[in-house]
Amino acid sequence: MFLGVDGGGTKTAFCLVDPDGRVVAEARTASVYYLSEGLPIVEPLLRQGIGEVCDTAGIPVSGITHAFFGLPAYGEISADVPELDAIPARILGTRHYRCGNDMICGWAGSLGAIDGINVVAGTGSIAYGEHDGRQWRGGGWSELFGDEGSGYWVAIQGLNAFSRMVDGRLPAGPLAGELRAALGLAADFDAIDVVVNRWHGDRGRIANLSKVVTRAADAGDAVATGILREAGRELALLVAVGRTALHFEAGHRVPVSYSGGMFAAAPVLSSFRDALSLGYDLREPLLEPHIGAALYAARLHGHPLRAEQVHPTASLPR
Repeated sequence: MFLGVDGGGTKTAFCLVDPDGRVVAEARTASVYYLSEGLPIVEPLLRQGIGEVCDTAGIPVSGITHAFFGLPAYGEISADVPELDAIPARILGTRHYRCGNDMICGWAGSLGAIDGINVVAGTGSIAYGEHDGRQWRGGGWSELFGDEGSGYWVAIQGLNAFSRMVDGRLPAGPLAGELRAALGLAADFDAIDVVVNRWHGDRGRIANLSKVVTRAADAGDAVATGILREAGRELALLVAVGRTALHFEAGHRVPVSYSGGMFAAAPVLSSFRDALSLGYDLREPLLEPHIGAALYAARLHGHPLRAEQVHPTASLPR
């Protein structure tokens, strides 16, 4: 049994895949993104999810052959890496696993762990690719001064546009009304109270406002549509940089895919596609990131599985 764990910004997804590629169990817990609440949240959540998938599969934890843990923020705080690397051993009772950044899950799932580049745009944003044994990462510089094109970034751009609409610096469009309703505002300046004081700048809650920007764009708000299209261009820029870093030849059509909720917004995906030149082979994602993590675990064990061999279940809510 191969265990895949994908720790996103708002949830952590687990799955077990057998040697024939059958997904035999899936589970979900809260996010193991620990930068706001600290490292102690990670082990209990991993222990919970692993326990659930093993119970569903009817196997003991010791029955896991190999595992890959894709953890948000992994590798971004050097001092935390040894502890993150040690946590799974206390749960699994073995060293038959590897930890890495959750960007690897998105790449392995979307492209089936073949050479190419994947861009993740969920709560945050990041890109990862491989080519001829080279590995490359771009983006993922945190919501404070990076993560362009992510849900958080889109939400912040939307809140900024709301402030400009209220002041008269931008013409008011559907975005203003959508944000008033979403934030439950009695007065426009209460937006500061809600986001800063009540939410304490919570990353996940703010990123969720990207859905409000998408609704406003669907309602015809030109500013909201512009924000989403700019997000797509920012994400495509990561691909262009990755192509050079991975030394793809000039005439090579680089496989590219994507994962994360922001790509469900039509203006983001269409802008992303438009910004890529003819030198790319844009592919729809093959598998969910947590299944990609299990695929990667199988490869690490020396039992590579092709994406077409994997048979997902419909049991886990998407």
